[in-house]
Amino acid sequence: MSILEIKDLHATVETPEGTKEILKGVNLTIRSGETHAIMGPNGSGKSTLAYAIAGHPKYEITSGEVLLDGEDLLEMSVDERARAGLFLAMQYPVEVPGVTVSNFLRTAKTAVSGEAPALRTWVKDVKGAMDNLRMDPAFAERNVNEGFSGGEKKRHEILQMELLKPSIAILDETDSGLDVDALRIVSEGVNRAKENTEVGVMLITHYTRILNYITPDFVHVFVDGRVAEEGGPELAERLENEGYDRFLAAAN
Repeated sequence: MSILEIKDLHATVETPEGTKEILKGVNLTIRSGETHAIMGPNGSGKSTLAYAIAGHPKYEITSGEVLLDGEDLLEMSVDERARAGLFLAMQYPVEVPGVTVSNFLRTAKTAVSGEAPALRTWVKDVKGAMDNLRMDPAFAERNVNEGFSGGEKKRHEILQMELLKPSIAILDETDSGLDVDALRIVSEGVNRAKENTEVGVMLITHYTRILNYITPDFVHVFVDGRVAEEGGPELAERLENEGYDRFLAAAN
C-alpha cells in the first residue's frame, strides 16, 4: 500500500509580468488502487500541480508538503522521485531524436529498478504490453515520439506506465487528442495497470468522456489553484451537465 499526501501546497511560476502564484493551498491524498479525477477549467492549475509534484524546474514550491509513503518528495531530484515510485504521463510528450523506444524503455526500467531486467523476460513483457495497446512492433525501433501521432504518443506513455510499474501515476490529460478507438485502448491500459499493480492514479482531465472507460473513486474540482469541491463519480456527471460556471463565479 502506497500513499501520496499533498498538504497545503503552494507554487509559483515566473511570467513576463512577474512572479505568479498558481497553486494556492492544495490538499489531496491518493492511495494505492484509487483513481482520483482532477477536473477543472483551463488555467486552473491542474497541469502545474502535476509538474510541480514531478519536479519540473519551472515551478517553485513556496510552501506545503508532498509525501510519498512518508518520504519528502520535494527534497528529491526528479530521478529520485521516479525511483520512489512516482510516474508522470505528460500532456505533450517530447520527441527524443536518436534514442529508440526499446533502448529508452530498458534504460528507464534499469534506472527505476536499480538493475537491468532479464533480457528474455523483458522482451516478452514489452511485446505483450505493446500488443495490448495495439502498437506495431516496429515502434520499438523508432526514435522516441519522433513522428508519432498524438494517439501514438499517448499509447507510448501508457506503455511506459505498464512496464515501469509505479506506485503512483499522474496522467496529465491523457485523453487529449485521442479518437474514440485510441481513447478506449489507452483507458484499457490504465485499467490493466491498476488491476496488475494496484497503482494509485491522479487522472487530470477537462472532460468526462475518459471517465466512461476509467471509473474514478473520487472526483476533485480544481479552480483557481485549489480543490473547490470533492465527490464521487456523480460529481463528474454534474460537471458534464452544469460546467464550471458556479465554481468560477465563487472564485471571482
